[in-house]
Amino acid sequence: MVTVKTSGSTGTPKEMVVSKIKMEHSARITCNYLGLKQGDKALLCMPVTYIAGKMMIVRALIAGLELEIRKPDGHPFSDISAPMDFAALTPMQVYNSLQIPVEAERLKQTRILIIGGGAIDQRMEQELADFPNEVYSTYGMTETLSHIALRRLNGKDASQYYIPFPSARLSLSKEGTLIIDAPLVSDELLYTNDIVELLPDGRFKVLGRKDNVINSGGIKMQIEMLEDKIRPLLITGFAITTIPDAKFGEVIVLLTETIFEEEKLALYLSGYELPKHVLCVDKIPLTQTNKIDRASCKELAMHSIS
Repeated sequence: MVTVKTSGSTGTPKEMVVSKIKMEHSARITCNYLGLKQGDKALLCMPVTYIAGKMMIVRALIAGLELEIRKPDGHPFSDISAPMDFAALTPMQVYNSLQIPVEAERLKQTRILIIGGGAIDQRMEQELADFPNEVYSTYGMTETLSHIALRRLNGKDASQYYIPFPSARLSLSKEGTLIIDAPLVSDELLYTNDIVELLPDGRFKVLGRKDNVINSGGIKMQIEMLEDKIRPLLITGFAITTIPDAKFGEVIVLLTETIFEEEKLALYLSGYELPKHVLCVDKIPLTQTNKIDRASCKELAMHSIS
């Protein structure tokens, strides 16, 4: 058995114990699906305290990959000389690499690139669209021992929908959240907080998290969808959160690292979607795995506006 930490995107990171044989199953599924083989060069630039880093090591052991190991940081391609056959990066690492021409070229030369651990915005997808090799967004969590579905971001197979591995069976709860039955990697049914659109053929599109639904004056909105709408307006970090309100129950708050003309929000959001408050902050709170720390964002907004 192996002890791993959860990401902590919705709270304090927790430790969980996972089976080595199930980690092996997960590694084989990924390696077979992507056609990874002995001698392929794979980049390990994730913390090995989390499942993403651990699974890169297991894949290397299972498939005979040659690991190129780098200390986890925001610029994993800063000193890579030979092209990689396989790399797993976070959206932040991809974003940083795209800003430096020499790193962007090394990223582009990677034969198979998977991106996980956070949302990929439209601008990044557009920059990756013309990459000549395979680029995927992953869907998974610590409980599924890395990903159970992939979404192609470039080429003729690019899509907004994830394709689950054949060993994973998916269904919806009454609330529209995804239920995962993946016996090769988990002994139990996994009830996620992800609200999805699930197609009859098993493909699915993530709409947002159940705990990120705003109910303001009886109108329900998804935080992630609001953030997607205003992403073209804000270049640096930002996040949508809420604070309690006597009249509406809760109202929308925009935290942003960028000073901008607030009137322009009306070009992207309808009346009921507009933030009641806009707060300029030094830094958007992030978790240890560089996801937006939703709980800390809410706490920051409440303390600033009280």
